[in-house]
Amino acid sequence: MSTATAPNPGQLDFDACFRALQARDERFDGQFFVAVRTTGIYCRPSCPAITPKPRNVSFVLTAAAAQQQGYRACRRCLPDAVPGSPRWNVNSDLASRAMRLIEDGLVDRTGVTGLADHLGYSPRQLGRVLGEQIGAGPLALARAYRATTARMLIQCTTMSMSDVAFAAGFASIRQFNDTIREVFAQTPTQLRAKGAPRQAAATGAAVTLKLAVRQPFSAPWLHWFLSAHAVPGVESWDGQFYRRSMPLPHGPGVVTLEIKPDHVRADLHLHDMRDLGVAVHRIRQLLDLDADVAAANDSLSTDHALAPLLNRMPGIRVPGSIDPTELLIRTMIGQQISLPAARTHAGKLVAALGEPLENPLGDITHLFPTAAAIASRGSEVLTGPAARTQSVVDVAREIADGRLVMHAGMPAADLRTELLAQRGVGAWTADYVSMRLLNNPDVLLHTDLVVRRSAAGLGIDITNTQHWSPWRSYVSMHLWHNIIARDSPLLSTGSTPDSPRKQVS
Repeated sequence: MSTATAPNPGQLDFDACFRALQARDERFDGQFFVAVRTTGIYCRPSCPAITPKPRNVSFVLTAAAAQQQGYRACRRCLPDAVPGSPRWNVNSDLASRAMRLIEDGLVDRTGVTGLADHLGYSPRQLGRVLGEQIGAGPLALARAYRATTARMLIQCTTMSMSDVAFAAGFASIRQFNDTIREVFAQTPTQLRAKGAPRQAAATGAAVTLKLAVRQPFSAPWLHWFLSAHAVPGVESWDGQFYRRSMPLPHGPGVVTLEIKPDHVRADLHLHDMRDLGVAVHRIRQLLDLDADVAAANDSLSTDHALAPLLNRMPGIRVPGSIDPTELLIRTMIGQQISLPAARTHAGKLVAALGEPLENPLGDITHLFPTAAAIASRGSEVLTGPAARTQSVVDVAREIADGRLVMHAGMPAADLRTELLAQRGVGAWTADYVSMRLLNNPDVLLHTDLVVRRSAAGLGIDITNTQHWSPWRSYVSMHLWHNIIARDSPLLSTGSTPDSPRKQVS
């Protein structure tokens, strides 16, 4: 393992991990954890404490695995507060797909059986695979995420501890107290004393968090991408803050993001604090905060034609999504029209069919319409070619009736096949949705006109790209940026990454 390459699941190389520990390399924070036998604690690799002797340490893939082995979280480096591991997006095996759903709170909502059903395995098979590859089963992994959510609530709000316990997903106060003591070696009250509580109620609460990012990180690219795609009523951009509504399991939420070079500040207004962990996870996915861009750059820089692009914006991200239905419907609406026109059409759909927020925040007034609402009345609101309108309505009906299922735990090949089976969904749309919904790092949008134009200008052959794997999505972003950054008329005409004029058959 080089200093920029993450260990593979189930195959942690002790010597390589120990070198990262000795170097206190922040790039590995969250990719694995250091368990110290002599102290009984686990740390992030960059922990500033004195490096322990090799005979006294072991390495695990997840905080849950360390906790299951009886280790407590280090009070100094807060190992649960690091950027998430990029391996769950880079890999598409069962363990990685399960982790993406566990991080989204699926176990707390549906239990292990529901998680297994989503993945197409039995609970027993799933537990065995997770135990072998990650070192902890689904319940232990979900418990670790509950503990992290509880810590955020304890230190960022003045909610009572009983409210924190149930908001974080614990079944009882006793379970909550026991878990906090086991994981953090402190009582909830002691943990709160180390935070900076803000006034917040248990319902309709506002919480401010500082989200860690994995470096290198390019804020300008996300500023452009989010502002260029903002749909009125659901999203806004004022030059400094990006704001949007979010459909969450227990009610709507609104998030305001300030994207800075070294972190993201998130102000969350939630209907129900039980959704805090899910909201944070989805924001991280939207901004691709956990990507191992350093590893991508190291791999791609061996192609000399790409090297100038990497140097120009080394921290570029591949934006994800908040909701699968919204992503697919908006992408289909944007086919064959400019981006400003697509935003206008989507905004009309939101105004007519979106659920109004009980407590609007500025110009954020609605949730994006549900599939059922679009299937029922979309043909009354959408304008343009009849074939496109019918395709959008038909796809919404397939989603509403449960015949088309999309979620972040799907294999990429299965999702692409399901999408291509829908009338009006072509290869570009299927690839684009797969890239963003799954945070799939390895999708080259080779039918995209701007990608092809950019590659041709650089003398890059995009018909032979296997040597870029598994980072081809980042190549797509760099090729987009290569044109967009230097060609202002392109932005003014609205021809952007979502514009179907970039697609070729």
